This record gives sequence, C-alpha cells and structure tokens, in this order.
Amino acid sequence: MDATGQTTRVVWDSLTSQVLAGNPLGDPVTRRLPVILPPGYDAAPDRRYPTIYALTGFTGRGTMLLNDSAWQPNLQERLDRLYAAGLPPVIVVLPDCFTRYGGSQYLNSTATGPYESYLVEEIIPYVDHHYRTLAGAPARGVFGKSSGGYGALMMGMRHPDLFSAVACHSGDLFFDLCYRPDFPAAANAIQKAGGLPAWIQAFEAKARKEGSDIAVMEVIAMAACYSPNPAAPLGFDLPFDLYTCVLRDAVWARWLAWDPIQMLDRYAEALRGLRLLFLDCGTRDEYNLHYGARRLVQLLQERGIAYEHEEFDDGHMNIPYRYDVSLPKIAAALQRS
Repeated sequence: MDATGQTTRVVWDSLTSQVLAGNPLGDPVTRRLPVILPPGYDAAPDRRYPTIYALTGFTGRGTMLLNDSAWQPNLQERLDRLYAAGLPPVIVVLPDCFTRYGGSQYLNSTATGPYESYLVEEIIPYVDHHYRTLAGAPARGVFGKSSGGYGALMMGMRHPDLFSAVACHSGDLFFDLCYRPDFPAAANAIQKAGGLPAWIQAFEAKARKEGSDIAVMEVIAMAACYSPNPAAPLGFDLPFDLYTCVLRDAVWARWLAWDPIQMLDRYAEALRGLRLLFLDCGTRDEYNLHYGARRLVQLLQERGIAYEHEEFDDGHMNIPYRYDVSLPKIAAALQRS
C-alpha cells in the first residue's frame, strides 16, 4: 500500500517458451510468470515503470516468493510495506528457471537447457511488450539470493545492455569454499546408490527428500550447469572421481571459469558501468559465502569498481528481510533513468 492507500496487484501470467522446447530434462516449457504491479498502475494508463527481476535460489521458482509465511511478509506484502515507506513504483517480475535437478544457475547448458536465453530473449521481451515498462538497461534491475544472487551477478556481468542495477544476497562465490566441501559426501552417497543414474532414480522415487539428499542433488545440478558434456551418459561430468574423490582438474577448471571471482576481469567493464552493485552476506553463512563476497569486494576495490557491501549477523537461511535494504537501493538507481 502506498501513501494514497493503493496496493500492489499480482498478475498470474504464464509464458510458453520456444527456446526451452526439447530441453534435455523434459522440463515444462509453459511456466507461470507472476508479475507484481505497483500501486496506481491501473489508474495511470500513460505511465511507464522501471522493472526489477527477482531470481530465486536453488530449488526455487518465482511463485515461491509469494508464499504465505509465518511472521514474515511475502514479496508482495513486503513491497506494499516498502511503498508505504516511500519506495518509488516499479514492476517486479518473478521468473521460473527451475529444472529437474533443482535449478539452472540462470545459465545456458546442454545438460539442462538454455535458461539464460529464456530469461533474456523471451521473458524480458514478453514483459516489455505486455506491461508498461521503461524498456532498456537504465530502467531494469535484478536481485536474488544464493543461486539467485549468482544469477543476478551473471546478468550484470554478461548483459550490461539489459541491466543497470544488481543486488546479490549471499550469492554463490568462491567455488573452492562453497562447493568443494560437499564433494566427499556426494561421492559417498552416489557410490552407495550404485552410481549416478541409480542415485537420481532413488532420489526421485523418495517420498521424503532429506537435507543430505538436497546437498547431493545440488552438486549434480551444479555439474549439469558448469560442466555439461553431451558425450557423457547423463550429459555432464562430475568434477571429482567417485572412487577417490580426487578432483578431475580439467572438469574443475570448467567450474572455476564460471566462478564470479575468476570471471571478474573478463567482465570488469560491465560491472564498472552498473548504477548499483550491491552485495551482502551473513557472517555465519553455512556455505562460506561471506568469504566469497569479501574476496569479490577486495577485487572490485583493487580495480576501482564501485560497489556497496554489507554483512549481517546471520547464516544462509531465512534472510528475505534483507530485501528491505536492497529493493529501495535498486528502485532509487532505476529512477535516475
């Protein structure tokens, strides 16, 4: 609700993708695409608005941001509260880039599908065509948490022609620290199941997925995103040997090529041109992502790239309250269009 008493409105759109047709996992090509319109959108038919894309983390899809939650507002409720406090009006889009393996990292992969293309070549043009947006990078931002924070960084690095403001909450950074610690447990579980296809089959058949199962699936999903290999039995290579857990150097190098820490110099000019680059993380992040954020900030500082960085006394879970900080920053940056 804004100062005049008007509230946001969610449009439950759906989009049938052409680029996802025939994707290797058989995932749906028609997906829900919720769009949160700002207060007063219907009453001002000639007004156009900046757009913010909200990217969910691993196992998430955009609709989850609208779930009812005890003691915490969902994204629509949070926006209503922020509008009452003076947030400039924006259109917020909630894409679905979920896969059978739990996520896409918002990248194109022959093992999962072209989800980067889905977002930038289909969702953005669809939104700009069907809603009164201010089309163009100066009026378009992106934010996300965890894998969604990673995706937001990818959009800012790889598509500066489309985005000018990025907020990365506890994003996947510094792969040596955030992914490698999970490899031994994944190797144990996959070996015990009798191999990778058997583990995936057993996982999908389980009525109750446990946290340890999700951790193994996350390793599999990241391999599908970072080291696809059409010649491999499942279309991707694991970065470690299942018997010894020794790193497979050539495969691990492919993963590291997607680590924002390693990518920085390739995309420094894109980041330098952003109106906002905001990063935060909890100081007790269970995936060591605070160290990745700190290292990225060091590298940004050394290269003279503007950024904002905050830390908070928390872990990796239940941190949407941090959107109260990032959303006003993004909206303010986009108002300078």
